[in-house]
Amino acid sequence: MITLQNTLYVMTPQAYVHLDNTTLRVDVEHEKRLQVPLHHVGTLVCFGNVLVSPALVHRLADEGKSLVLLDGFGRFKARMEGPVSGNILLRQAQHRGASDAAITLELARSCVAGKIRNSRTLLQRGARETKDQEDAGPLTTATQHLAASLRSTAGASTVDELRGIEGDAARIYFSSFNYIIKPIMRDQFQWSGRTRRPPLDKLNALLSFLYSMLMNDCRSALETVGLDPQLGFLHVVRPGRAALALDLQEEFRATLCDRLALTLVNRGQLSDGDFETREGGAVLLADKGRRKVVAAWQERKQEEITHPLLDQKMPIGLLPFMQARLLARSIRGEMVSYLPYLAR
Repeated sequence: MITLQNTLYVMTPQAYVHLDNTTLRVDVEHEKRLQVPLHHVGTLVCFGNVLVSPALVHRLADEGKSLVLLDGFGRFKARMEGPVSGNILLRQAQHRGASDAAITLELARSCVAGKIRNSRTLLQRGARETKDQEDAGPLTTATQHLAASLRSTAGASTVDELRGIEGDAARIYFSSFNYIIKPIMRDQFQWSGRTRRPPLDKLNALLSFLYSMLMNDCRSALETVGLDPQLGFLHVVRPGRAALALDLQEEFRATLCDRLALTLVNRGQLSDGDFETREGGAVLLADKGRRKVVAAWQERKQEEITHPLLDQKMPIGLLPFMQARLLARSIRGEMVSYLPYLAR
């Protein structure tokens, strides 16, 4: 259990959340684990098999507080709200912002800058940790190029220009990816660049699978705070496309997905048997491989970090939810600009 900005996240399986006079109480195996005044809680978010008493459900509805249900993997299932809700006001602000070129540009700039900054941090770590100077040189050069791309985001005057900067930065980043793979693993995980729809090698298959799980988490986070995941600022709005979830996903790709993929590869935790090749050359994770990656993903999400802006410890899995709340505050005009998560 963790409370962030008046939102209580209950992640312990079989936890029982109920009213105790004017407090909200969380019991696990009939033992009290947490008790907080109800007026301190604005939203209750339950992951997986968490029980909520009917009395608490009614009380939350009466007081205009939200109850959000996610499955055990963090995918959004439902949100319950009483008759008084600020979400319509938030969504109105979101639609106004999407129609305002200046607001759209600034939010898109934050998304791109966060992605490039975190990508550069991953390459810098790779350059520090490699024992081969022939690998360190290209990685250092790539970080210099990404630093220039990061500076360019400040001068971009249109969203299309930002998309161009982001595309160039991604090309530089992925062209250096092979140097972070340990030499002994490069034959097994050959890398010649990012391929999608379908992925054409094992590492691309791994990245695509991790990105899809991250996408689910980002969409759930936006639904939880009441934002419309379809209406984005950087990504073009299309029917059936969760453009805002794609926007939020950008700052986490390198930190959460790419770093985990490289860890699994470099530690030899995945082998040829964890992948399968389909007709036409598409490479996908086999069932055994998916189970391994999901387990590693869930373990990674339980690790704690200190949020650099809030200076508060939290599980890594809650980062998208925290950033979604900051994004909502920015859209409402409560923050001067949106501050993406920057890995250390």
